Amino acid sequence: MLSETFSPKILVFSTDIISDPGIDQAGLRKLHYPPTVYVISLPCSSGIKPRWIMRAFEKGFDGVFIAADGHECSYSPKCAEHTNNIIVESQKLMKENNINPKRIRMAALCSVCAEPFVNHMGNFSKILSELGSIGTEKYNPS
Repeated sequence: MLSETFSPKILVFSTDIISDPGIDQAGLRKLHYPPTVYVISLPCSSGIKPRWIMRAFEKGFDGVFIAADGHECSYSPKCAEHTNNIIVESQKLMKENNINPKRIRMAALCSVCAEPFVNHMGNFSKILSELGSIGTEKYNPS
């Protein structure tokens, strides 16, 4: 009998102008990253709500990756700072709900960052594979 390999589901929050083109380039160039990566586009990474991140975990995603605008955001000069605060708040909520904070990641991705995106997805997928499925994890924040 063949054993089934765990392939973690990753939800990516990406931005229309900055990180989406880089992610699109990864596909156009046929660069390989896990097929269990799902992308949601939004205008600015600082608009993500911690409750959206928690909802992703409730719906069975094993990890959440935020492809942030960094300092290139055309909506807010403090986008990177705001997005970082969202991550910190989300990690607090995750700990309160016994979810390992390693299940969330953020990196600034630009419009030509196809290879970095693929590398981030590969590395994050490895980390999540070691943690196991969100439904089976026994995380204790103490």
